[in-house]
Amino acid sequence: MKQVNRQEKKPLSRYVIRLTFSMLLLASPVAFAQQASVKVIAHRGGGAEFDENTLSAFMGSYEQGARNFETDIRMTKDRQLVIYHDANLKRLGVDATVEELSLNEIKALRTPKGHPIPTLAELLTFFNSKPGLSIEFELKTRNPKYERDFMKKYVDAVCAQVFAHMPETSDYFLTSFDKAALQYAKQQNPSIPMLIIYNEGLSQKVLDEAKALGIDRIGCRIEGTTRAMVREAHKQGFKLSLGPTPTINDFLLGVALECDYVCPDIPVEIFEWTKKNAPWITLN
Repeated sequence: MKQVNRQEKKPLSRYVIRLTFSMLLLASPVAFAQQASVKVIAHRGGGAEFDENTLSAFMGSYEQGARNFETDIRMTKDRQLVIYHDANLKRLGVDATVEELSLNEIKALRTPKGHPIPTLAELLTFFNSKPGLSIEFELKTRNPKYERDFMKKYVDAVCAQVFAHMPETSDYFLTSFDKAALQYAKQQNPSIPMLIIYNEGLSQKVLDEAKALGIDRIGCRIEGTTRAMVREAHKQGFKLSLGPTPTINDFLLGVALECDYVCPDIPVEIFEWTKKNAPWITLN
């Protein structure tokens, strides 16, 4: 008898779970709820559909209906804030980090699709001109460069720019994996909304840590998260964002788990697919 390799079996099990949830949702939404509602956050502006974290991405996904976005902020050598995710610039053909280059050097670079790296100020000019948006600004401080004093200057600069001219009808959030950065931001600005991110499934330990920090919005991995745990989080007053959701099946799994937010790289595909195939899901 052929032995099954456990490492081969695990991904298949995840696929079967996703497929089962998807089939149940499509066949009988009443089994879960008469009407489901989830907020779709365009991760990096919709990184699989546009040139991620560029003005072109945010403008393009906005034109296609996105009103909720996530982006990443880094600080240059001369302490200017720019929009970029990676810890290094290798995808742009440069063996350096954002933090090692000046703003002028950063602005001279182009993505493989030919777009410049925007500054935070440039992105905010676009966001602030549009009412009714929800934006997650991720603090990228898990880098040796962001030692304590530098981290404080970075967080102060981010908060000063992000919340200076926020439209009254919009909701802007700080997000991060870095508890220290969020804790410092909370101490300086207690009223700023925040989301703490975990690279693990939802658990009571996660809820307890977030509660201790005074944060009521949590991002967790969809793997390892149960609907019972999501319901417990809601009972305790938390809102949940689950990911990654790189496919429609992953999106449907997030809906089945009753999360509040999903943060996909394919927001436009989700909008179009849901409108055609699952109009009972409200994407708010």
